[in-house]
Amino acid sequence: MRRPLAALTAGAALLAATACGAQGASSEEDGGLTTLTAGVIPIVDVAPVYLGVEQGIFAEHGIDLRLESGSGGAAIVPGVISGEFDLGFSNLVSLIVAREEGLPLVTLSNGATTVGEQGADFGGVFVPADSPVESAADLEGATVAINNLNNIGDTTVRESVREAGGDPAAVEFLELPFPDMPAALETGQIDAVWAVEPFASIIRESGEREIASNFVDTHENLSVAAYFAAEPRVAEDPELFDELTAALEESLAYAEAHPDEVRSVITTYTEIDQSVIEELTLPRFPADIDTDSVQTLADLMVEDGLIDSEPDLDTLYR
Repeated sequence: MRRPLAALTAGAALLAATACGAQGASSEEDGGLTTLTAGVIPIVDVAPVYLGVEQGIFAEHGIDLRLESGSGGAAIVPGVISGEFDLGFSNLVSLIVAREEGLPLVTLSNGATTVGEQGADFGGVFVPADSPVESAADLEGATVAINNLNNIGDTTVRESVREAGGDPAAVEFLELPFPDMPAALETGQIDAVWAVEPFASIIRESGEREIASNFVDTHENLSVAAYFAAEPRVAEDPELFDELTAALEESLAYAEAHPDEVRSVITTYTEIDQSVIEELTLPRFPADIDTDSVQTLADLMVEDGLIDSEPDLDTLYR
């Protein structure tokens, strides 16, 4: 049964404007704790750090972690480089591109990982219910909306097309903000969209069809995003970043073990409709980056021309 699209998207559309608790850029002593500021995106994927703060995990490691929402990983990367943020959250394609452009970034821990199950992931490729497109191979000649060109969306959707036997070069991609995708699909303005939660659930609830799980098609254990910092900042105080990394890993483990608390904490930093939160497909939150899956991403980035040559991924990991 279809649900009113406007009601479902009203809260989710506020994601891009949601901001939480920004207190400054650099570290300072505060009640015996060292204050660090993290640039994050107000999406489901960062729930573990909000839970870590709520559960006192960062405080146990001597850190007062302040969370500041940004519009996306591409905006957070320069914030980390400039010192506006002590750490950030971004997808791994953005981090590989940044590193290839000479920006000294290193990962601290994994951020979010695919569920690894076809048709049940936290993101996918969707078409209108009455579309003639039946599989990713049928996207040849079609226009697919993604949130950012030359990033993890089009890279992994192209792999879905390849896996299905189609020609990824014959697919056209168009930038469209996630909040605008459900309506664009429903009104027939676009042939297909790639969407992640909560918009994937909104689209499913609207009755549209999912034709591919692009993260799963790329790698069943794909590390989609990671927490990262500027290499010179880490070198200044390696013990502090050891504690920070340990707190991130404990927060991810806590989130993995407490999915109900993940859904609860999402209400504290987004305005997603409660009915949508209950239907969300959560990512997995392993602490370790799956380096084999990142190598797959890097190979696809070379094949599709996002970068010119094989990157030295060893420099990306702390």
